[in-house]
Amino acid sequence: MSIRRFVIVTGLSGAGKSRAMEAFEDLGFYCLDNLPPALLGDVVRLAEKAGRDAIAIAPDVRTAGPFGEIAESVASVAAASNGAPPEILFLDATDDTLIRRFSETRRRHPLAGERLTESIAGERSALVALRDRADHVWDTSALTPSQLRARIIETFARESETERLHVTLISFGYKHGLPLDADLVFDLRFLPNPYYVDELRELCGNDEPVAAYLRGLPQTKEFLERLESLLDFLLPQYKAQGKLQLTIALGCTGGRHRSVFVAAELAAHLRTNGALEVDLVERDLDR
Repeated sequence: MSIRRFVIVTGLSGAGKSRAMEAFEDLGFYCLDNLPPALLGDVVRLAEKAGRDAIAIAPDVRTAGPFGEIAESVASVAAASNGAPPEILFLDATDDTLIRRFSETRRRHPLAGERLTESIAGERSALVALRDRADHVWDTSALTPSQLRARIIETFARESETERLHVTLISFGYKHGLPLDADLVFDLRFLPNPYYVDELRELCGNDEPVAAYLRGLPQTKEFLERLESLLDFLLPQYKAQGKLQLTIALGCTGGRHRSVFVAAELAAHLRTNGALEVDLVERDLDR
């Protein structure tokens, strides 16, 4: 398979390369960080054999000698590639911004010299040629991590990936523990528990008698109306911040009655929105 999108992520240390690589990974790119430039061509060939059509590589620009030189390696790969030519994304920032970021994280600069300002100046000088060849040069000084992520998604995502937010609804039981990947958690234990109704105990939230019982409670109706309204507001805001996936967990005591019913009702509501891709997971239904 030919490479559809091939991005070289480079720039000054502290300008956001790690954050950028996380965003590319979330977009489904095959990502490698701190790759010696001499191995660039080998990785591209392996990605093609593995059927990967999008790759993002952050080469280690500090290497030289046997490790290779980045500009030469990029030119060699571009000449030999059967797929899309490599695009260079160069992340830059002001010296003041880089100094502040290194101070906040307390990390050493990769080219650590006697003074941080000297290290930044040395790296900036070494990267001049690469910056001049870049297809995209972004100043991240005023960008938050979420804004950088959103810009990467806007620039490099497939059209289908930018159009739809993937929402996963998980029903669960608190006695089995919280879902570790939940972004939002709603506790449904304020609703009367069908478990304590003899004829409903062995049923679940997908069975009509349980659904009718919960639907007949005024607090269920009001809660669903409020929750649907809240999510109708929130989801576009998450999407605007560059979020591609959102996991919403709905919990009751055992994860078989209230949470299953509410998750199904909420899924039906959200699926009316063409901008969303909705999955439903009934984690504890069979416990």
